[in-house]
Amino acid sequence: MCLAVPGKVVSISQDEPLLRKGKVSFGGVIKEVSLAYVPEVKIDDYVIVHVGFALSILDQEAAEKSLAEFQEMEAILSMEQ
Repeated sequence: MCLAVPGKVVSISQDEPLLRKGKVSFGGVIKEVSLAYVPEVKIDDYVIVHVGFALSILDQEAAEKSLAEFQEMEAILSMEQ
């Protein structure tokens, strides 16, 4: 099973579409990812990231819902330990 995680684009570098990269925040953890598959992405957009590539753009409501569900799962798992 693969897991794609939503994150918020905080900066973008490089104008060449295939070389575009951005810094994406995952709850405060910043990672650099490729933006080659989402050339229309802008700073403050939410993206789905898998294996270092932003695959699609999410609207803010959908991103926040996904993040809340991840937090719920984390809480449930921590109670089981």
